[in-house]
Formats: sequence, C-alpha cells, structure tokens
Amino acid sequence: MSQPLSDHTIALVKATVPALEAHGLNIVHEMYSRMFQNPDIRDLFNQSHHGDAGSQPRALTGAILAYASNIENLAALAPAVERIAQKHVGLQILPEHYPHVGEALLGAIKAVLGDAATEEILEAWGEAYWFLANILIAREERIYTEQKKTVGGWNGWRDFLVEEVVRESNVISSFILRPADGGPVMDHKPGQYLTFWFEIPGHPPVKRNYSISSAPNGESYRISVKREPQGLASGWLHDEAKAGTILKVAAPAGEFFLGEHNVRPVVLLSGGVGLTPMVAMLEALVASGAEVPVQYIHGTHDRETHAMRGHIRVLTENSKAVQVVDFHQTPLADEVKGLDYDEAGIITDEWLVANTPVAEADYYICGPRPFLRHAVSTLSLAGVASDRIHYEFFGPADELLAA
Repeated sequence: MSQPLSDHTIALVKATVPALEAHGLNIVHEMYSRMFQNPDIRDLFNQSHHGDAGSQPRALTGAILAYASNIENLAALAPAVERIAQKHVGLQILPEHYPHVGEALLGAIKAVLGDAATEEILEAWGEAYWFLANILIAREERIYTEQKKTVGGWNGWRDFLVEEVVRESNVISSFILRPADGGPVMDHKPGQYLTFWFEIPGHPPVKRNYSISSAPNGESYRISVKREPQGLASGWLHDEAKAGTILKVAAPAGEFFLGEHNVRPVVLLSGGVGLTPMVAMLEALVASGAEVPVQYIHGTHDRETHAMRGHIRVLTENSKAVQVVDFHQTPLADEVKGLDYDEAGIITDEWLVANTPVAEADYYICGPRPFLRHAVSTLSLAGVASDRIHYEFFGPADELLAA
C-alpha cells in the first residue's frame, strides 16, 4: 500500500496547477512522444485516440489537471480511477509498464516547463505519480485475479472464432464469437465490453473496445459494430471478418453495467450504436423476469440505420413490464409510424421528463458524446440524483480522469 502523500508534496503539486492549465496539452504530447519511442509501450494503446487530432491527449491533460487539483481529496476521483483500472485491464497493462509512463511524464514536465520544473517539483510529481500508480496496480491485480478464477475466465489474449456475421442495419453488423479452444466463457455484466487486438496488414497492432450486445450465456459473446467513416478496425471487421476468422480477445471489463438487483424502475436510453450495451441489458432484464417497470428508448436517423429493431420487438412482445419507444429523427418517405418507429424527431427534454419516472428510476445511457451530455444534463436538471444516472460513451472520457 502506498504511503500517504506528505503535506509538502501535496502543496508542491497543487502549486503547479496554473502551469498545467497553461501548458498541460504540450506536456501530454511530449509525454506520448517519449512513451511511443518504445514500440512495446506504443502498441498497448488505442492509437486512434492519440495524435494532434485525437481525443486522448485532451483527456489525459484534463486527467492530470484533475489529479493535481484534487490531490488532497482523492475520494472525489474514485469513479474515474475505477474507469481507468477497467480500461487498463482491457488493454492488458501490467505493473512493469508503469515505470515507462512515469519516466515519460516527468521527462515531459521538465522538457516543457524548463527551469520552472525544479528538482523539488519533479520529486513531488514523481511521488504523486507512484502514489496513484500503486492504487491502480492494486485494483488491476484484483480484477485480473477475479477474471482468472471465474468459470470461463482468462487473462491475456484468448483466440475467438467468428461463428456468424449478422447485418443489423446499413451501418451496423453483429459478430457472434466463440472461444477457439471450445471452452466456456465467463459471464459478463450486461453493459461491459471486450477489448480486441487486431493485426491489420500495413499497420501496428490495433486495440479497440466493443460493448457486448448479448446477455451472459456462458458460451459466446456478440458484439455489434458500426462501420465508422475511415474507421480502421470497424472497416476491417465489416470487410474481412467472416465465419471462421480468429480474433484475439481480452476478458470482459468495464465499470458501466446493469445493477444486479433492481428495485427501482429502469430506463435504458440510447442513441445510434449506443444501443449495443442496452440490448445486453434488455436481454438480461427479460431473461430474469424483472418485475420492475422497464423502458427502452432509442433514437436513430431512420429505418435504414435502426439496428436490431426486430430482435428487440420479439424479445419484449410478451413482457408486460417492458415498454419500447423508438425515435427516428428523419423518417424515410415510406416509413409508417407505429410500424417502423414510434416518434418522429429527436428525444426532447420535455418528452423525456414527461414520459419517464424521473422521481424514482435508474437511468442507463449510452450514445454519442453530444447525446449523452444532453441527456445527463436534462435528467440532472429534472432532479434525478447522480447515483441514479449511469452512462457510457465510446472513446476517451474527456470529463473524467482518463489516463
């Protein structure tokens, strides 16, 4: 266990906050430049989020600033620390990787801040880095241990066969995955993701997270992937992955998942491909015979982009506890309300507040960042407590501590 940070170290780190506000992004770019000189470290990361146009440098800049600003009150960062640990486990980051990151961070601080980064400042940041690193290492070790001891669980990368590819819409396809070794798979928590290691010709190893879009069954997983414009991994999956393709997969991870014992109404809210974890949750709720009211509200452009609508309608047709409402932002000319969709337009603040039990429900939300920010803001302003709003979106969490 890490020794508590000294008052002197805390004061020195907090004193660097103005410099981090002014130069943090430059520090992070310099840090990544140093880290990625080592191919083994570079290949641990999702490269689509890095670089000048990537979102990860901004996320890490905010993370470092948040850590410095809250260093005397780390309890405030506990949810973000859990998110980091889960992401690290998906990427198979191990204790031996941490020294490389720490060395790159301190070197970047010195390179960017110059003489202002005194030895005393660097020592304080070194102590602060290892304090947080040791918390993460301990939590990640517990997650790895739990994964390995669970029936069907594993550590590292396990080979999975693509059993079937299902076209769900004009932009989303599902991939049914079974272990190549024929063994069982661990039950995931509905909402969690799998991390994949792709070896695409002409590119360094590519890491991606994809939500599991099926309820636990002990035998297989399903992921449902949107083809993204210029998306290296999603394009490869859509174009190249077929029955018999072998994929390298890490065990399920993630801190966004459906509660095990639901005593309040449940509202599942998604936009676009954000439906993937929601389908897993909905399947699990129906399979468990959930007695609490469940609403699934989904928004997409039109019938052509609406994935898994038929599956969801069949799944819920005999469940009196479940209500499904589909919004099509711009229905096609031949779409029929009540058949192809339920509501035209977007999910408005007024509709959400008027048609869901804001006073008592648990909300699970997933979708593009603007969709999610708007939904969380709307619910918060309507008086929904933060512990009843659970959310996930794809890519680094700019608002969270995302190392």
